[in-house]
This record gives sequence, structure tokens and C-alpha cells, in this order.
Amino acid sequence: MKNFLDLLGVVGAGLTSRKMRTLLIVLGPLIGVGAIVAAVGMTESQKGELKAKLDELGTTLIVADSQASFGAENDPRFPDDIHVRVGSLSPIVTGSSGIIQLSGVQVLPHDAAQEAFRVLPVPVIAVEPNLPDVIEVSMRSGRWINQADETNALRAVVLGNDLADEYAYVAGEIRSILVEGQSYAVVGVLDPFAFDSAFDGALFIPIATAERDFDQERDPARLYVRTQEGQTELVASLLPNAIALGGNEETSVDVPSDALAASAEADKALRNIVILMGGLALFVGGVGIANVMSISVIQRASEIGIRRALGHSRARIGLQFLLEALAVGVIGGFLGVIAGGAVVYVVSDLKDWVPVLNWPQPFVWIGPAVGISALFGLYPSVRAARLEPLETLRLG
Repeated sequence: MKNFLDLLGVVGAGLTSRKMRTLLIVLGPLIGVGAIVAAVGMTESQKGELKAKLDELGTTLIVADSQASFGAENDPRFPDDIHVRVGSLSPIVTGSSGIIQLSGVQVLPHDAAQEAFRVLPVPVIAVEPNLPDVIEVSMRSGRWINQADETNALRAVVLGNDLADEYAYVAGEIRSILVEGQSYAVVGVLDPFAFDSAFDGALFIPIATAERDFDQERDPARLYVRTQEGQTELVASLLPNAIALGGNEETSVDVPSDALAASAEADKALRNIVILMGGLALFVGGVGIANVMSISVIQRASEIGIRRALGHSRARIGLQFLLEALAVGVIGGFLGVIAGGAVVYVVSDLKDWVPVLNWPQPFVWIGPAVGISALFGLYPSVRAARLEPLETLRLG
């Protein structure tokens, strides 16, 4: 045991006597393990954010768009009894709400802003009163378009989250904005809608008001449908036929949560690529260990010759250099875990993600770093063990 402790002391002295050399060979496993830990951690953190969004918004929302048939009008709309048709799928459908995207409508926060804002188009969306209940988005402030607004075709407007910030709207402020030159009262601000970022920069008015002020048809062009849990795919397959009722209405159906899930799969593929690159960095680092330690054997030939002359065996000399390679793997792997973890926390903070690192699982990656270091440390170790005392005089 004493001899082994003495050997460890020699290993430590060998690593610390040439600090720059040690730093260079440590960089290989450090970069490799750091890249792997960062790739896995950032992917899990982003998936955590995705999971939080899906938990908040649910995976039971379907978006249906009316499609024009061949030779039909260019502005396709759903039939006026669309909610009755969709309601025929009850109870697996729990609600539906339609919207109409208006075009060519100028929106200004006030008269003096015409020069600044006239070139910035603002989406104007005519909506039904139950839209927030169906898409399950709350209000940031104020209230949504209600049934009284719709029944009386009032000029009430709700701002999207980003538009409210752009117009410097303050919660509770008595404020009106100009929609095609007509004054509309701001009654609320909608929270962000993760499934459609266009909502955040949009302006919402009652359908009845859009019909009166802008000569819009009441029939919606897009429909949001909420289903029971676990019934989304079934409803998505049944919805086009339920809407058509044997007629020629064509409907495209999309499940927004599927796009988020596909994004997660793409991130997973990217993570695997980065892990592969991290493995390649480990391999290249191993080659560096072999090269640097082979040079080190030549530089330390005198030391090896003296120790052989004092009676140290070939095995002891070889074990010394192998332990140095293992120490490089352990140190580089440990520092790589710390560096990769730091990257995850910094990026998560910048992206407003919830950092996810399953400690102490990342330390498992130290194993491959040690294995690579040991594998590539074998050659210089064997070379050092084979040196004869007289040969070291020539090398030294």
C-alpha cells in the first residue's frame, strides 16, 4: 500500500511539474464531456419548457381552416351552422370558436402616430366571445370581447400581448385606438398564445362590429376546436366529414401540439449530433493524450532511467504513466461536467427555460473520458516501460 501511495505521489508530481502540458491534454476530455453534458442538459431544459407549455395549453386543441374547392371563391368560409355541425361530435368535442382575419385595415394607436405606424400592418381579427375559453388563454389585463359587445356591435377591442407593449398600453388606462380611422375602446389585453404567435401582435374585435364597419361576412374562416383528453386524433379525423355533411366543403385540420412535439424530436436529433461531436472531441483528445505523453516519455527519459537503475520494474514505470493518463481523464471529465452544467444554466437563464440536469447523472460521462484516456495512454505507458537505463542516456 505504501508503494502504491508513493507511486501516486510520483504521478501527481509528473502532472504538476509541467502544468501547461497537463492543461493541454486535459482540454480533450474537458471539451468532449462538456459538449455532451451541455447538449443533453439544454435539450432536456427546452423539453421542460415545452412540457410546461403543453401542460398549460393542453394537447386537445385542433385548428380547422376552410379550403376553397376548385372553381370556388377565393375567400372560403365555413357554413353559418358550423358550430352545430362540429357539435354533432359531442361529447368528444367540448367547444368551438371561429375567427375571421381582416385584410387592408389600418390600425393606429392615435392620430399623431400615422407616420410612425402606417407602414406596420397590424393583424385585425374578428372573434367570437368564447374564443379564450376554447383556446384556454387568460387575459393579461381587463376583459375579453363579451356577448354584449357582439350583440350590440360595439367598437370594443382587445390587444395582443406584444401589440399592447408596442402601443405602451397601461393596464386600467382609458384608451382608444383608431381602426380604419374609427375610434375603438381598448377593453383588455390577451396573454401570449404559444400555439400562434400572430395572436400576440394582433387586435381583436367582435364579428358583428367587423360586419357593420368593414362589410365582412359573419361566417368564420378558421375554427378552433377543443376536444376531450385523448380524443384529439379521433376528432381530427372525423372533423372534415362532420363539417362537409356530404357537401363540397373542404377543410384542412391541424393539431398545434403536434408541431411542438415535432420540434422536440428535431431538438433530440440535434442533441444526438452534438453528443456524437462530443464523442469525436473525446477521441481527438485521446489522440492528443497519446501524442503529448509519448513526447513526455522522451522528455522524462532521464527520470525513467534513474528509477530503473534504482530497481523500479517495467510494470511500475508503465503503471505510472497509465495512472497519469487516467488522472487526465478524471480531471478533464470532472471539469467537463462542471463546464457543461454551467452552460446549461447560463443558456436556460438567457432563454427563460427551467434548467434540467439530473444530478449526479452527468458524472456518468466521466467514465468514457477515463476509458478513452486509458486506451490512448497505453502506448506511451508501454513505451516508457520498455526503456532500458542505457537507452535513456541516449534519449536524455
